[in-house]
Amino acid sequence: MSPSSKIADRIPVVHAFIRQHGRAPTLDELRQLFGVRSKNTASVMAGKFVAAGVLARTPTGRLVAPRQPAPCRLRLLGSVAAGFPSPAEESLLDTLSLDDYLVTRPESTFMLKVDGDSMIEAGILPGDTVLVERGRRPRNGDIVIACVDGAWTLKFFHRDAKGVRLEPANRKYPTIRPRETLAVEGVISGVIRKLL
Repeated sequence: MSPSSKIADRIPVVHAFIRQHGRAPTLDELRQLFGVRSKNTASVMAGKFVAAGVLARTPTGRLVAPRQPAPCRLRLLGSVAAGFPSPAEESLLDTLSLDDYLVTRPESTFMLKVDGDSMIEAGILPGDTVLVERGRRPRNGDIVIACVDGAWTLKFFHRDAKGVRLEPANRKYPTIRPRETLAVEGVISGVIRKLL
């Protein structure tokens, strides 16, 4: 990455470093991460990360990760029958962080609110929130966010001998085949629905 790259392009790299190491990078580590030779360039870059809220400085000037709330960890107590009833058995199996459970690549994941009913047979309802992973190559059967001929949609992705087709999960809607352009923005990695 060249020294002239925009700071916004570098933020995901710093976030990934903090997640991996549990701390902020030093100036030397910033130089290594971004391939810059000058300590002054690394210092200026650090100042931009501080101004953007990505990093913070202690009163002594040391770089630190800004305080963030700890991820919510919930108790996993077992399983429940969704078919025939079975005897209840509760035991603490584990605790789960919803952040870690739902999002494997935070630097490339974003959320969108679902508007419309074309995916209801896939269990995606109007008002749901979908987690979208950017940068993952879609495979047949993946649910994707795509821009088709200038319009955005949420559909199943399929590639066949005729090209790409986007399939709804509602019989009321037709299959979509791009006439001119298709850009897949991301692959759906999860659906969030609050019931209460």
